[in-house]
Amino acid sequence: MGGFPILSLMMAVPMAGAIACLFSGAQTARWIALAATLADLVLGIILWINFDQSGSGAQWQFTEYAPIFGRFAWALGIDGIALMLIALTVFLMPICIGASWVAIDKRVGEYMAAFLLMEVLMIGVFTAQDIYLFYVMFEAGLIPMYLIIGIWGGADRIYASYKFFLYTLLGSVLMLIAMMWMVHEAGTTSIPVLMETDFPAHAQTWLWLAFFASFAVKMPMWPVHTWLPDAHVQAPTAGSVILAGVLLKMGGYGFIRFSMPMFPEASAQFAPLVFGLSMVAVVYTSLVALVQNDMKKLIAYSSVAHMAIVTVGLFALNTHGIEGAMMVMLGHGLVSGALFLCVGVIYDRLHTREISRYGGLSINMPKYAVLFLLFTMASVGLPGTSNFVGEFLALMGVYKASSWVALVSTTGIILGAAYMLYLYRRVCYGDQVNADAAAMEDLSGREMWLLAPIAAAVLWMGVYPESFLAPMRADIQTLEARLARAVPPGDAQIKMGAPKPAGHDAHGAATHEPSTPESGGHEPAAHAAPGEAH
Repeated sequence: MGGFPILSLMMAVPMAGAIACLFSGAQTARWIALAATLADLVLGIILWINFDQSGSGAQWQFTEYAPIFGRFAWALGIDGIALMLIALTVFLMPICIGASWVAIDKRVGEYMAAFLLMEVLMIGVFTAQDIYLFYVMFEAGLIPMYLIIGIWGGADRIYASYKFFLYTLLGSVLMLIAMMWMVHEAGTTSIPVLMETDFPAHAQTWLWLAFFASFAVKMPMWPVHTWLPDAHVQAPTAGSVILAGVLLKMGGYGFIRFSMPMFPEASAQFAPLVFGLSMVAVVYTSLVALVQNDMKKLIAYSSVAHMAIVTVGLFALNTHGIEGAMMVMLGHGLVSGALFLCVGVIYDRLHTREISRYGGLSINMPKYAVLFLLFTMASVGLPGTSNFVGEFLALMGVYKASSWVALVSTTGIILGAAYMLYLYRRVCYGDQVNADAAAMEDLSGREMWLLAPIAAAVLWMGVYPESFLAPMRADIQTLEARLARAVPPGDAQIKMGAPKPAGHDAHGAATHEPSTPESGGHEPAAHAAPGEAH
């Protein structure tokens, strides 16, 4: 790109759009927001095309640097991991604007401005190379989401928005204290430099816990997940899409960018803790999802279970696990966003999310039923869809680290099939007992335009995952090399048996050579250790 500041431009476009929306009428604001998000989508495609995937060049590409004051700098740059999450963000944003086109009819200018501001801050999180700049972007992203839930949400929106804000803010205070200590210790605010800094092992423990407090809430991990179902249920449809699609991924990105490379010994030390919490989350939240009557709440709990697959994949601390975790994040971002859009489609018609109010929609809404089925199967992890690739890789990585964790985590896929197929059967199959549901019209042209691109992306990821794995591969290998010194041996590693001693013939029979004084009068035995292959 020849030094062109494309990352700054990707943040400037939605920022300018947000300011313009504040001073525009409702319809004008909608078009400005759509134009700004589509422009960012085009810039994102240009970014992907020009990204060097070979791994032979510099790890950090499209870098920009401008000192602001003291050690604080406007430092931007991306690697393959950040590129994929930026691509997910700019892909979902125009869809969110389209989903709000009719549903939002009050204070439209402010709503569109809040969404565009959130896009600025999400891109800022994934591009920041200064640790304080990252913190500002990471925390400021709370504000527009808080406003979106609190102003345009459902009946209990105030409670949900406060809970969302307080949970995520409290965890981040500890992270800021840890960042200040790290900057003082290392003498730099540069994230790439800090990723290669070896902090003392005793300090790593406390630093890891401080970052974990923030990222675990953001993921969200059990038991600090309780803000998520409330936030999802009360948020408008587009708010749920971007919350599940991108905001939850910031916790996973934080683990990859900070916890694992900066504190490798502590990451290995606390891997059993992460495994334990994640196993509980996979089983418990899947069972909770199974008994939900509210569609949004069911999908929200399924998000917690899917994010638990991400955390076990990451803390397997190997290439397969990390690649799988990234693919689950991307796949879940698409699929959960699409499922929330599917809920929004029928909510806009009937104004209820109660599953029992629907039934037999495949009769009067066949297009909707087909797309909803595709996203349901993708959520379950059907081969040929996005989530299958990620879950397979993540569980393969986990199996290398711990076969027991892999066994428990795999039950999440079985339970996932149970609650998602049960949901689909109650909504789309069966008798049409409610006349108002039976009278609903099928997808409009606008709704088809929202769901069709996600369906195409879900199938693309499932059929040709290499196009998503290739940009990340070199960076994930770099991360694994950084972690290698701390990774404990897994219980599923094959162990070779001891070599046979020289005193055996080709068939393994003892030749009974004379014993030597050194051997104590006994022939050396070739006993394999327990559990070793012979």
